[in-house]
Amino acid sequence: MALGPRLEFRQTQSLVMTPQLLQAIRLLQFSSVELSAYVEAELERNPLLERANDPDAAPIAPEAVLLDPGLPQEGDWASDNMRADRSAIENDLGTDLSNAFPDAAETPASMPTRGQEGPTLPSLDGGAARLKSGSFDEDGDFFDSIADSGLSMQEHLLGEVIPSLDTVADQLIARILIENIEDTGYLNANLAEIAERLSTDVEDVEAVLAVIQQCQPTGIGARSLAECLALQLKEQDRFDPAMAALVANLDLLAKREFPALRRICGVDEEDLADMVVEIRKLNPKPGLIFTHETVQTAVPDVFVRPAQDGSWTVELNSDAMPRIIANRSYYATVSRKGDKEGKAFIDEAWASANWLTRSIEQRARTILKVAIEIVKQQDSFFAYGVEHLRPLTRKAVADAISMHESTISRVTANKFMATPRGLFEMKYFFTTAISATGSADEHSSEAVRHRIRQLIEQEPSNGVLSDDALVDKLKEQGIEIARRTVAKYREAMRIPSSAIRKREKRASVGR
Repeated sequence: MALGPRLEFRQTQSLVMTPQLLQAIRLLQFSSVELSAYVEAELERNPLLERANDPDAAPIAPEAVLLDPGLPQEGDWASDNMRADRSAIENDLGTDLSNAFPDAAETPASMPTRGQEGPTLPSLDGGAARLKSGSFDEDGDFFDSIADSGLSMQEHLLGEVIPSLDTVADQLIARILIENIEDTGYLNANLAEIAERLSTDVEDVEAVLAVIQQCQPTGIGARSLAECLALQLKEQDRFDPAMAALVANLDLLAKREFPALRRICGVDEEDLADMVVEIRKLNPKPGLIFTHETVQTAVPDVFVRPAQDGSWTVELNSDAMPRIIANRSYYATVSRKGDKEGKAFIDEAWASANWLTRSIEQRARTILKVAIEIVKQQDSFFAYGVEHLRPLTRKAVADAISMHESTISRVTANKFMATPRGLFEMKYFFTTAISATGSADEHSSEAVRHRIRQLIEQEPSNGVLSDDALVDKLKEQGIEIARRTVAKYREAMRIPSSAIRKREKRASVGR
């Protein structure tokens, strides 16, 4: 066979990710806050973009979704005004709102600021005791001054400690120690290693650390939770031998081993209960008062309201949708002037402005289309509550509205839906299926979690339900579920085991 060059024509198909397509994909997965920030940057960069003159015009008209004939019409819970009270929302929904946003639940809870609640410690009344992040004094002047000053924790400590140290060596030790104090206020460093680095004695480092630990807020510079609580108790002159024994055995307190704690501390039930109350009032993370981060409020992208004819009205939140236009008259004026390079810049800006406005409008239509389908699929949830939440996958929604599953995933990420039952992230409505006994329909995993919580809340003090007992109870309700799944759901809801709950109830009865 002879070898030689030749020309061939071939027709193939390929997907090219153009910059415009990449921009549209990014806009689709942006939250409303991220979209606003992006549009603001584009308004600064592109001279042909400007805000629309009509701020009241909604980009997409609301649409109505009819209820199933068997569903109730307007109920007592239906209201055009979205309820802002968390407890009211949780009562209507029948679930804990922390389950609605599992990805975001950890971050705010792990970083409480002044006035918020901190980590959970057990109490003797059968409930969960909260360590509060707050001031030990009544007026809280120190914490108010910190909030007003805007100083970081390191700046505050350096200003307090450095002037009180006489030698340069001690000041250097103080700077290194303060640099190793975490945002929570705990020292994350080995004193022996610091002493070795500075060619000094460990006793000198400990002496400087003692000076740091005298600063406000009390407990800062502690190397453990026990040391942090001990510093605060010493300041209040409450660190007696019994309290010292309790602080040294916080692991038993976390396990609710109250009989063992009474023996170790040498106190009766009433004294131990008072000691636990004192522990509850302490601040486990004193450094967090220096945190000046602003908590971003979730902005709903879609409103779902009941209509008088028994349908659901689904509409976009016009306030969350940027309104921008491409200025055609300005483009026509400047495109006739300037050199070749200037005209190329204007043409590119014009194309970018048009593409951005179309992408934002398409994003709005896609969000509305997906939200309408979610309301259709989960209409029982809006009528009856979380017990009737249906199993739903992104693929099912994608097939129903002829979109790709990845598009549904991007649309529902970081998007929120305001309903008469509360504010939910759109991905909350996608839950896995739990098998049902017999020929009944499958159950949503979120609905099963809600039933587990109800069974535990209703259990009597002398009849705590084990995980096996919960499995039997759920089977009686037509839910086929394994014991390990029940244990996984219970732990995810931060509900202690049956043994711990039994000890709590006994302690509560004993009081």
